[in-house]
Amino acid sequence: MEARAYVLIEAESGKIGEVLTALRAIDGLIAVDAVTGPYDIVATVQTPDPRQIGRLVMSEIHAISGIKRTITCMVIG
Repeated sequence: MEARAYVLIEAESGKIGEVLTALRAIDGLIAVDAVTGPYDIVATVQTPDPRQIGRLVMSEIHAISGIKRTITCMVIG
């Protein structure tokens, strides 16, 4: 069963374009959008196993220069 999550991303000032480009190159992200509000970017992650979402966020998303913090929201339905 596929697992999906929304990753809310706060980027450093002036780095949103670079972060968007880096995120769009990651396998497992099915959508990456710049948004208004308290977060700068929302990424939609989809993997075959829910445990892979945490691994992808920690090892690939957090490795991108210009990301200040993230919140991961698992889809439950």
